[in-house]
Amino acid sequence: MTYRVCLVCMGNICRSPMAEVVLRRTLAERGLGDRVIVESAGTGGWHVGDPMDERALEILTEHGYDGTAHRARQFTKDWFDRYDLVLAMDRDNLSNLRHLAPGGVEVRLFRSFDPAAPDGAEVPDPYYGGREGFEEVLGLVEAASEGVAKHVADSLDEIH
Repeated sequence: MTYRVCLVCMGNICRSPMAEVVLRRTLAERGLGDRVIVESAGTGGWHVGDPMDERALEILTEHGYDGTAHRARQFTKDWFDRYDLVLAMDRDNLSNLRHLAPGGVEVRLFRSFDPAAPDGAEVPDPYYGGREGFEEVLGLVEAASEGVAKHVADSLDEIH
C-alpha cells in the first residue's frame, strides 16, 4: 500500500514545496521513499504552474536538495480523497483546509510533528522577507519532517 501526504501553504511556492522536498528525502533516507508519495499545494491559485520561489530554491540547493521540478498547484476539496494525511504550514491554511475537509480526514499543522515545537507552532511565511526567513523555514521543516516520517512509518506498520 502507498501512503500519501500533502503539504499545504498559501501559494505553493515557498513553504510547502520546501517541506515537500525535505520530507521526500527524509522518507527516502528511512527506506520509505517507495511507499510514500509526498506532494504539495496552496490554498490559493495565484501561482498555479509557477516554479518554486527562487529564494526557496536557492536555499534548498545550497543545502543539497533539488526543488527544480516543482510547479505550484492549488488544493481543492476533491483532493481529500487522494491523501492519508494533509498538513498545513500555518493556522490560517489549517482553518481553510478544515473548512473544506469532509469528516474523518486528518488535517494537522506540519510543525505539530516536531516534539520541540510548542503547541500551535507554525512555519512562518518568508515571502515578504529576506534570505534569513527561508533559512528559518528550512530548519523548521527539517525538524518537523523527522516527526512526520516517524508518524508515516508507524501508520504503515499499522496497515500491515
